[in-house]
Amino acid sequence: MREQRDSTERERLARGGKLFAEAIEDVQRTLASRVREGIEARPGNEAALAALEALVTFASTEPARARLLMADALGGDTQVHEARDAGIAQLAEMVEGALLRAPSESIAPDVEHRVVIGGVYRLLAPRLRRGEPAISRLADELTRWLSCYARPLDDHRWRTLEPAPRGAPSPYVPEMPIQRMPNVTPPGRPRLSEEEIAEQNHLRLLYATARIAEQNGYLAMSIEDIVTLAGVEEHVFYDSFVDKEEAFLAVHELGYTQVMDLTSKAFFASEGWPMRSWEAGRALTQLLEENPLVAHVGFVEAHAVGDAAIRRVEDSHIAFTFFLQEGLVYRQRRHPPSGLAMEVIVTSIFEIIYLQSRDHRKPEVARMLPHIAHLWLAPFMGGRESDEFIDEQLAGATSSDRP
Repeated sequence: MREQRDSTERERLARGGKLFAEAIEDVQRTLASRVREGIEARPGNEAALAALEALVTFASTEPARARLLMADALGGDTQVHEARDAGIAQLAEMVEGALLRAPSESIAPDVEHRVVIGGVYRLLAPRLRRGEPAISRLADELTRWLSCYARPLDDHRWRTLEPAPRGAPSPYVPEMPIQRMPNVTPPGRPRLSEEEIAEQNHLRLLYATARIAEQNGYLAMSIEDIVTLAGVEEHVFYDSFVDKEEAFLAVHELGYTQVMDLTSKAFFASEGWPMRSWEAGRALTQLLEENPLVAHVGFVEAHAVGDAAIRRVEDSHIAFTFFLQEGLVYRQRRHPPSGLAMEVIVTSIFEIIYLQSRDHRKPEVARMLPHIAHLWLAPFMGGRESDEFIDEQLAGATSSDRP
């Protein structure tokens, strides 16, 4: 009976996901037409700027449809994520096609366009949810930010997410308590106290919640699935949590707290803002690669849970901009990055981690560090100096790996 009920529920969710994905694809077709028109009206080297402006205009003029695509899609199931990601890839291909036709000496932003488009979606999402009326005003600030990455097409190096060599292990990266199922008490061990048993059961439930969310998606996850994997009675679950949402939020909070704690430690342990940023990024990306359940919970499934989890994700955008503030005083620039620019830097980095976390092969988050550093540093240091810094770190990592 239970298997039949589970099968029926999975079929219902699959049908709902299919309809949602079809709605996303419909909106995407309209947006793609607008982006294509914008690109064709400008020189080829301005394709990325034209696409960005088209995204903002679409969000301003058709906010309900834009919200479905840019905000609500992140809360869907796998087929909805795939529809969203395919749409972003289509827009990026339009930009790339225009750049291939542009003169090689012309100037254009040197960025991975899927990442930038996804980052702009994430930037616009909370504003669409809040119904902000002035979205169109964001276009000028965003184009100024994107222009920070401009260089001759002949010199471009960051337009594909090519994995970098793996760096030396960060000393700040532990294994998360939800990355492995806690063992049952081995034979011969003294009897555990009630407090120890409760703590072990709690960790088993956290692990099971994260693992089931990764395997089935939050929407399809059930309490029965969680307790079965955890190997505990259902009443043990309810001793800790009211429902599956509370269990998921507990996992998310544990992961977020650990991420912010170790990122902060790595950041403040180094000297000079560029190196602080590199070490914080090294610790963050290695933590997420070594703990893919944490990455999946935080960057793929969180939006499906509801308003509480979405607010936490959006609050984390603001929290991570804290690490960018020091860049404003590191190098005095005539036009320093604005608060909006710092926010879209963070949301673009989140898009990189999301793309890696959705990869069902082994994610390579740590090998994305140079791409993350490029997005992070170039608006503050300039493209040439940030490249030189990144290359120095990569050379050091490579030489340290040699026997």
